[in-house]
Amino acid sequence: MTVAAFAALITQFFIQHSDRLPETDLASWIGPTPAPIAGVASVIDGDTIEIHGQRIRFTGIDAPESRQYCDDAKGFEYPCGRRSAEALDSFLSASKPVQCTFVSWDSYGRFVGDCRRADGGGVASWMVEHGQALDWPRYSRGAYAEQQAKAQAAKTGLWAGTFQAPWDWRANHADYAQPAISKPLGIVGSGQVAQGYSCQPRRTCSQISSCDEAQWYLSNCPWGRKLDRDGDGMACETLC
Repeated sequence: MTVAAFAALITQFFIQHSDRLPETDLASWIGPTPAPIAGVASVIDGDTIEIHGQRIRFTGIDAPESRQYCDDAKGFEYPCGRRSAEALDSFLSASKPVQCTFVSWDSYGRFVGDCRRADGGGVASWMVEHGQALDWPRYSRGAYAEQQAKAQAAKTGLWAGTFQAPWDWRANHADYAQPAISKPLGIVGSGQVAQGYSCQPRRTCSQISSCDEAQWYLSNCPWGRKLDRDGDGMACETLC
């Protein structure tokens, strides 16, 4: 068995058993700490971006899910998940590129990082301070509590109305598809095969047989975003 295959098996084990294991730093199992990633970011949602084909989750915060709705100040529903993603996209577009320093791997195999714009602006702190994401105490240890207090006092973003914390929303929507495994750097290359799938040759939704397969391409292949035409993080929705 190759080193890459062994590392992939370890990652899969932690993902499958994450409900019975404490939060784990997968980097200690799969190799050296990855170098910082820098480049122009594609926004996946309010707490996740992609740079050079690598999914990156912001450390310590949680933003509304792509399909999540909240109530505004007048009690009307609005797509707060999409609004959060749009706010992030505008913020990142103002000062490119983005650089993300590795913190850990999460239970879905995503690179969790501390990301900053070219001008040094902290992405996670900005999202919380502008009410587009929440401090996630489970992982942040209150790192963004001060920014959140400011947003709440100013009734900015989510705080202008009423909403459900993203982690509670996910718990109440068991049918919501969690992210597919995104490759840890150096484990699965674009031409290699993982979970029986390969980034070569390029595929279309009509050639894909399952939702899991479509999500794997979306997360791991440079051309995967073509499968998510509405940008909601769900590839080939007719299969899901």
